[in-house]
Amino acid sequence: MSNSTSITQFLLLAFADTRELQLLHFGLFLGIYLAALLGNSLIITAIACDHRLHIPMYFFLLNLSLVDLGSISATIPKSMANSLWDTRVISYEGCAAQLFFFFFFMSVEYFLLTVMAYDRYVAICKPLQYGTLMGSRACVHMAAAAWACGFLNSLVHTASTLSLPLCQGNAVDQFFCEIPQILKLSCSDAYLREVGLLVVSACLVFWCFVFIVLSYVQIFRAVLRIPSQQGRQKAFSTCLPHLVVVSLFVSTGTFAYLKPPTISSPFLDLVVAILYLVVPPAVNPLIYSMRNQELKEALWKLAQLTLFHRQ
Repeated sequence: MSNSTSITQFLLLAFADTRELQLLHFGLFLGIYLAALLGNSLIITAIACDHRLHIPMYFFLLNLSLVDLGSISATIPKSMANSLWDTRVISYEGCAAQLFFFFFFMSVEYFLLTVMAYDRYVAICKPLQYGTLMGSRACVHMAAAAWACGFLNSLVHTASTLSLPLCQGNAVDQFFCEIPQILKLSCSDAYLREVGLLVVSACLVFWCFVFIVLSYVQIFRAVLRIPSQQGRQKAFSTCLPHLVVVSLFVSTGTFAYLKPPTISSPFLDLVVAILYLVVPPAVNPLIYSMRNQELKEALWKLAQLTLFHRQ
């Protein structure tokens, strides 16, 4: 029997045992990681450089891209390195850092998605009050609150999880350090404290989700009252991408943390983790730019400037 004070490293879940499949995993994750880096970096650069995009909606989208870069960078590189070097080891300190930054970026992303829903609600349902309710100072305060709440939420959960006595070995059934997997290694009822904190966080997530749903009910009611088809299309083009991102992130994240233990399995946990951790940072830039004409024009302008300078 061992406890957390004697554990100096953890063993992460290996994707494959054969060298060929390990290299395949490395190549696939490298491609996804580079796509996420490129897509989110382009969105950040385009928004920062194009003065037409210096409005609340794109300010929050810039923050969301920063969060996506952080969340995928906190976990994927270590998994790729382990596959490349044929190892499963992560140090205790590295695991603690993954726990903190992963939960931090996930929390900030959810709070930002809630704020973005409020931004769209004010823009479409209360356009005359938009300049007052969504002024530059108010936007900075809301973004800062999202980052601060994410930091505090992650700090509490990480400290609570790492204070647990661990005596069920050091093998984590996931390719990164995740709170539910660390709780499985606990050997006392002390883990119920962290479970209680997760339930509190789940309640907060639920109320944020209710707020998002109610916001979009009002948004769609207002959009359907717009007389011109062009106006309805423009409104939908700014709302539907956000709704898709929220649905994917909330459904997979909630299932990962609140699913019953009876349906838990390493394969299912792995698939769900990929859906809420790996996929969103890679596809969010595509989702947000696919139906957004202003963002596509900014990205095209950025590409032209880059080609011009190279010539």
